[in-house]
Amino acid sequence: MTIDLSKLNGAQRLLFEIPLIPVQGQRFQPTGFPGLGAATFQTSNGACLLVESAQSMANRLELTCWDETRQDLKAELQGLSHVRVFRKGAFLTDTILESHRINSPYLLKSKLDQTFFNLIKGYFGNDEMGMIDRRFLARFLLQYDINSLLHGVFVSQSELGGGRLRVPRALSAFIEADDVKVAASGGVKNDQIHPSKVQGDKEGRFGNIPFARDEFTAEKITLYVSLDLAQIRGYGLGAQAENLLILISLFKLRSLVEGNLRLRTACDLRVAGNSITASNPAGFALPALDSLTAAIEPAITVCREMMTVTEVTFNDELKKAKGGDEESSDEATTQEEA
Repeated sequence: MTIDLSKLNGAQRLLFEIPLIPVQGQRFQPTGFPGLGAATFQTSNGACLLVESAQSMANRLELTCWDETRQDLKAELQGLSHVRVFRKGAFLTDTILESHRINSPYLLKSKLDQTFFNLIKGYFGNDEMGMIDRRFLARFLLQYDINSLLHGVFVSQSELGGGRLRVPRALSAFIEADDVKVAASGGVKNDQIHPSKVQGDKEGRFGNIPFARDEFTAEKITLYVSLDLAQIRGYGLGAQAENLLILISLFKLRSLVEGNLRLRTACDLRVAGNSITASNPAGFALPALDSLTAAIEPAITVCREMMTVTEVTFNDELKKAKGGDEESSDEATTQEEA
């Protein structure tokens, strides 16, 4: 089955504004940020709220491709390029799951298996001067991790291409709410054994501990989605690869809105309405999931020789941090892609 993408010809971006509503009731809990809490802001529509950030939505879109039971890509997406990481013979992680994709420390910071580090170095060297050939970088990402062409990547290590291997997001999404009002509530953590607070218990582990909680209501909640078609064409990968990247993006979006939009315990959303049509180019309807599944398999087949699945290991010793959390013996990069 083929999907008619001709309406996208000449368009710079594919834009969706998808209305959402709570599955039940009217309250919802937005994302929170350390030291900030809920991200509210003022516009001509009054008080507004960031419900879900672009970073979080990128992770959620990527997970639509993942089969948690099999710890691998979904069956209909087999053949797409990605990198699998194993530890002591067992599956550890994958570039589909890593927030920095091929910039994951489990690929680039291993002292015992430098396969992928050396692979990138062999392609791009460690030159600190000169321009990066963006089309060459795009071909590399198509071969080893196609999702980096959609969700972006920033390999910041100076030993690899001078720390300039960077691709911004082509597929981006976020959720905002307009005309919001606080729905204040609260509760109590009950201790049936020792209801009074224990002296010196600063962590609140003992006793009945009351708490306040703010949720929100909104006149409108919207999922905004942007697919940069000009960026995809600019990769110079050819029509078949471009078609595959667009189909993967549409598959991710349709899977997301038809799947789990329960962002948090108290933030369970669904699409308001039955059809999803782009705001630009006007009239382009988001295809049904079965149509996308049927179209994406032959699109993978024609591009299969340009993609590979790579397996590496991470058997380095993991040290305990002071707080008890595990961390790599090398400091992982904290850079985020654009």
